Amino acid sequence: MLLAALASAQSVHPITGRKIAPVMGVGAADWLDREERAREEQPEKAIAALGLRPGMMVADVGAGTGFYSVRLAKAVAPNGTVYAEDIQPGMIERLRANAAKANVQNIVTIVGTENDPRLPRGKLDLVLLVDVYHEFSQPQQMLDRIREALKPGGLLVLIEFKKEDASVPIRPEHKMSVAEVKAEVSPEGFTFEKVFDGMPWQHVIFFRK
Repeated sequence: MLLAALASAQSVHPITGRKIAPVMGVGAADWLDREERAREEQPEKAIAALGLRPGMMVADVGAGTGFYSVRLAKAVAPNGTVYAEDIQPGMIERLRANAAKANVQNIVTIVGTENDPRLPRGKLDLVLLVDVYHEFSQPQQMLDRIREALKPGGLLVLIEFKKEDASVPIRPEHKMSVAEVKAEVSPEGFTFEKVFDGMPWQHVIFFRK
């Protein structure tokens, strides 16, 4: 089974030829929870740009330790829900602990796979991918499943470190340009809408189903 999974994984994207980055393992999860992350990345600007409202149903795919999931959950409370997905059970365990510490109770956790985030079909207003799309080993299949999970007209939003900016202190394979994102996402049933570039290190790129 492991050999079959490795054989099916892609090393480059078939449209752009972009090298697909390795997945950050749970052993590096402390970097996601580092104290200076909020100061460096200014996530409150991204959350504001999303236009979230109480009662919305949203997903955080590749949620890691829940840095964004907790913030999303507060923004859609009291009667909204965040589906926080990751393929690593160890990340989900840390996410649950962080949500409990923040007294956030409207997060549903999901252990997904490399080609299916296992989101509820046709129910989501917005799906957020934070610094994770570039690690998808099966990006086209993942985008297909995400599209199926969105309501008609729902939003897909990618946050990616700016490849166009050499000063952003992230390895090149973990960055993406706006042009790359548009070239890869648009053919999978999404319409590009806009880019918010008010964050210091990252693009926030909006698509509509």
